[in-house]
Amino acid sequence: MLRLPAVFTVPGDVLAGTAAAGARPGRPAVLAVGASVCLYEAGMTLNDWADRAEDAVARPHRPLPSGRVRPRAALTAAGTLTAAGLALAACAGRRALAVAVPLAATVWAYDLKLKHTPAGPAAMAAARGLDLLLGAAAAGRPLRPALVPAATLAGHTCAVTLVSRRETEGGSPAAPLTALAATAAVTASLLPPAPRPAAPGPAADRPAVRTALALGYLATAARPLAHAALHPSPVLLQRAVGAGIRATVCLQGALAARAGAPAAGLLTAALAPVAARLARKVSPT
Repeated sequence: MLRLPAVFTVPGDVLAGTAAAGARPGRPAVLAVGASVCLYEAGMTLNDWADRAEDAVARPHRPLPSGRVRPRAALTAAGTLTAAGLALAACAGRRALAVAVPLAATVWAYDLKLKHTPAGPAAMAAARGLDLLLGAAAAGRPLRPALVPAATLAGHTCAVTLVSRRETEGGSPAAPLTALAATAAVTASLLPPAPRPAAPGPAADRPAVRTALALGYLATAARPLAHAALHPSPVLLQRAVGAGIRATVCLQGALAARAGAPAAGLLTAALAPVAARLARKVSPT
């Protein structure tokens, strides 16, 4: 129910937001990561509660339709995790709480109302963008420098969500092709400009880290999307969605490196192999 592999895509939101704000990760960032994880897991649990009737037909093996978890317990867990996330955000500061409240509201609105509407992908994208802004807010810095990274992450999330809407029954090539185009556009925005002569030092390493993470993002997401576009079967669409979720980690790392924090970018990217290994045992979707 908690989709453990997907949890490893969460800390990078805060780290990328902190980097975009020009700050170093500290205690507020740690608290913000905790808040982010709690709100993410609240969304996962609430999603299964809201979809329990649909899952009874399409995914009877899941915890709720199989009877391993009772609906009331799932709803209680979602509420408890939301409260814990908001409490941790409050400990990170007023600015962090001011972002965490609309983030929590977006999570609940998506699961309970918007998921199966045309606004669903935009709502999911907004939640990811707000999660990145949570990192900037926890740093006590203005949010403006983090708006472009938040929009980039939101665009990727929207594209993956569009593909996921037909992952159970299959669909047309339109969604994976759109996501593939978005992946290419995001990658192009992450790559550094043509190299210029520069003095040696730490700054000279940033383009290399940024390029490696951007290409890692492209390599993770593009091939499964291309396969899904050629044959949009449920199996290939699910693989494309899983790859898109894992690619989020490299994207976050590249955003941090682009903001001048290559170490934070590499730390974030180090979570990708863990998520990939766990995804072999537990589906992230």
